[in-house]
Amino acid sequence: MDQEKAFFKRLEGKGVSRRDFMKYCTFLTATMGLSSSFVPKVAEVFAAPAQRPPVIWLHFAECTGCTEATLRSMYPWIDELVLEILDIEYLETIMAAAGHQAEEQLEQAVKKYNGKFICVVEGAIATKFNGAYGKIGGRTFLEVAKDVIPKAAGVICIGACSSFGGVQAAAPNPGGYKSVGQALGIQTVNLPGCPPNPINLVGTIVNYLLLGKLPALDALGRPLFAYGTTIHDQCPRRSHFENDEFVEEFGSEEAAAGYCLYKMGCRGPETYNNCPIAKFNDGTSWPIEAGHPCIGCSEPDFWDKYTPFFEEL
Repeated sequence: MDQEKAFFKRLEGKGVSRRDFMKYCTFLTATMGLSSSFVPKVAEVFAAPAQRPPVIWLHFAECTGCTEATLRSMYPWIDELVLEILDIEYLETIMAAAGHQAEEQLEQAVKKYNGKFICVVEGAIATKFNGAYGKIGGRTFLEVAKDVIPKAAGVICIGACSSFGGVQAAAPNPGGYKSVGQALGIQTVNLPGCPPNPINLVGTIVNYLLLGKLPALDALGRPLFAYGTTIHDQCPRRSHFENDEFVEEFGSEEAAAGYCLYKMGCRGPETYNNCPIAKFNDGTSWPIEAGHPCIGCSEPDFWDKYTPFFEEL
C-alpha cells in the first residue's frame, strides 16, 4: 500500500493525475484484448509490481528509432513507468557506462540472471563473412547474439530490423543480414514496425507480468492483440474505399479529406498492425490520419516487396 501511494504521489508531481493514469491502464487493457475486469490488475503491475524482471536490451544493425520511440512516445512519462517496473541491466542508449565498462556490465548481467532475464533485441544481425559487417566491443553482432540470447528466458524483437531483417536485409544485402530468429534459428516474439508503437512493447511485457506468459502470437511471431487485424480493416477512411460516387457527390476536395489512400499506394489492406487504434505521439495521430499512405513497415521484406511506396499495387 505504501509503495502504491508513493507511486501515485510521484505521478502527481509530474502532472499525471490518478484519473489519467487509470484511463491509460484502461486503454492498455483494451489494446491487450483483455476484459475491463483486468484494469485494476494492470494498474497494480505499474503501481506495485511484485517483481522487477531483469531486462537486457541489445542493439545490432538499426537506427535506435525503436528505443527512442519507447522512451519518448505514447503516454506522459510512460518511459519512466516502464523503467520503474523493469530492472534494466543493459541498454546502451540510456546507460552511463561506455566502452569496457559497458561490456563488463553486459557480461555480469548475463551471468547473474542466466535463464531469468528478458532479452529485447533491436536491429538485424549480419551473417556473411562470419558476421564481419557489424561489431560491438570487438565482437560481431552474431557472436554477441549467440552468447547472450540463448541464455534469456524470453526474446522480444522490437522493430522491423530484428523481427524480419528490415532495410539491412533489403536487396542486395551484401552483409547477409537476417532477423534474430533466422540468424539463430530460434522462436522470438516479434514487434515489427519502423518504429513499432511503444504500447505494443508495454502490452507484451504487462501480459508477461500479469498472466505469467507471453501473449498469443500469429504465424510470424507477432502478438495477436496488436497485429491480428489489417490496417485497412481498422482505418476510418475505408468507408470511401474506391467509392467514385462519393467523389461525384461531394467533390474531389472533400474526397481528399476522407478518401481511402489505396490508389496512392497505401499498403494498409496487406499490413497487420493496430496503428489506427493506438496511434502515435500520445495518441495524437498516425500516418494515414496525417495524409500519408501506409508503407507496410510491420510486414516481412516490406522494403523489397512494397517499393516504390507511392505506386498502387
